[in-house]
Amino acid sequence: MSFGNPNNPYGQEAPQGQPGYPQQVPQGVPPQYSYPQQPPQPAPCGARPAPGMPGGMPELAHWGLRVGADLLDTLIVLGPMYALGFVDLATASDPDMAAPGVFFMVGIVYAIAMAFFQLFKEGSTGQTTGKKALGISLRREADGRTCGFGLALVRKLAHILDSLPCHIGWLWPLWDPKKQTFADKVCSTVVIRVSKR
Repeated sequence: MSFGNPNNPYGQEAPQGQPGYPQQVPQGVPPQYSYPQQPPQPAPCGARPAPGMPGGMPELAHWGLRVGADLLDTLIVLGPMYALGFVDLATASDPDMAAPGVFFMVGIVYAIAMAFFQLFKEGSTGQTTGKKALGISLRREADGRTCGFGLALVRKLAHILDSLPCHIGWLWPLWDPKKQTFADKVCSTVVIRVSKR
């Protein structure tokens, strides 16, 4: 004589969803979010998780990666504009008296368009071109989701706070447990390491 599942003493099977239909979440239960899964990294000697970090958060991006990504993004946005400006200077009859020409104006339009494109990519995917090249991503601290364009824009504007007190906010990730700038703290964002694709 078999008594069935010892964890279910009443012998009834747990209700299952209908075949072909997803299981419904009970009302009142908030959806669960998690950070993207990363391969386990060996922790440095004596390393402890940062206080207040959500469970399962991947490795935070160190300061050098963040600086490298910002330098790449700046080069991508401003490099062509300055290159086109030099073309204007080289073709001017009197370089000392040359005014901004057509090439430089095209460069300005390019820089503005590329800056907005980078901001859109950072909000929607967490990565600008520089961040993607170096394997880091901007995420919400609370749930690991991407920020969206609005919060990414607010964060860019909040970088003014990083520059005001002698640019100390840009260096803050060097000793901050969550490796955040002042702008990250205001917007509740973190920069994490992700696999390069």
